[in-house]
Amino acid sequence: MRRCSAATTGINPFMALVAQVVAQEPYASARRVFWGVDYGSSHLGKKAADRLTAAYPNAVLVHTPVRASWLNQVEIFLSVAQRKVVSPNDFTDLAQVGDRLRAFEDRYNVTAQPFQWKFTTTDLDDLLARLDRHASADRHHEPCIARS
Repeated sequence: MRRCSAATTGINPFMALVAQVVAQEPYASARRVFWGVDYGSSHLGKKAADRLTAAYPNAVLVHTPVRASWLNQVEIFLSVAQRKVVSPNDFTDLAQVGDRLRAFEDRYNVTAQPFQWKFTTTDLDDLLARLDRHASADRHHEPCIARS
């Protein structure tokens, strides 16, 4: 879904976005609609999750991991859009921003190439085991204090 909203953030704009999305199929009739969000103040914590579920019983708020490699990819894309689309900021109105972003999205989707992810669940298990071994070693290591 493409959307350029008012240049504000907060609970009301976030809930307006949710209302716009859940009013459309397939979301309107979906048993659950997961909302992946960051840690912005308009959708932070249990209070935000409860507010969303109270307004839209099929909506489930899911916070993204603080450190996630896929999130880095999103940030890279947004950085490219910032440099190639939004700067310089010479727009006459918000509709012009939306038009330019949509044109960039269309061009990017034609030229972007998928990549093959090589990090497997076995790799993850190995990494977690190594981290556990390091944490265990750190807990058993007594700091050495020099005395004079």
